[in-house]
Amino acid sequence: MEYSRIGSFNLHMFERVATAIPEVALIQPQVFRDARGFFLESYHSAKFAAIGIPDIFVQDNHSRSAKHTLRGLHYQFLHPQAKLCRVVRGEVLDVAVDVRRGSPTFGQHVSAILSAENMRQMYVPIGFAHGFLALTDEAEFIYKCSDIYDPAGEQGIHWADPDLAVDWCNVQPIVSDKDAENPRLAQVPPERLFEYRR
Repeated sequence: MEYSRIGSFNLHMFERVATAIPEVALIQPQVFRDARGFFLESYHSAKFAAIGIPDIFVQDNHSRSAKHTLRGLHYQFLHPQAKLCRVVRGEVLDVAVDVRRGSPTFGQHVSAILSAENMRQMYVPIGFAHGFLALTDEAEFIYKCSDIYDPAGEQGIHWADPDLAVDWCNVQPIVSDKDAENPRLAQVPPERLFEYRR
């Protein structure tokens, strides 16, 4: 009964919000709130395809990070992954960097605040490095991937690469030893980058 009543509304719509790099998108789901809490549909393959995101996602990842933890910048070059990212607790600065050789936006980035409050998602397509910075005492970050993780194809770019000019909110982040040793984008061999295709 309750579900049929809810179903009488125009539920489960997703708004695609443009960013400075057209391939990267913010997704705003329709959220229904009442005294009990809220309901939203966080993913629906056909409805995402209708707003230009046709990827089939095969793996979900979930991380919890302490304040000022920075994870990234990462991508997979053997099993390239598109990612659909959201936050279920706290707040993060989410960042996508274009690493497609020949792209008109090569080396440029998009950043956005994702939070449990705004419920926005960021779509990061294949060809982009991804990272995020936890802005609250704890942040839980969930993301879907369009291919499996393959450690042999893992590539990182240094979070503080001056050529990228990412504004990490003027904090000194906590990073893993591995991420601290990532090269600058200009030092990544061409065969470990993506090629831009129109």
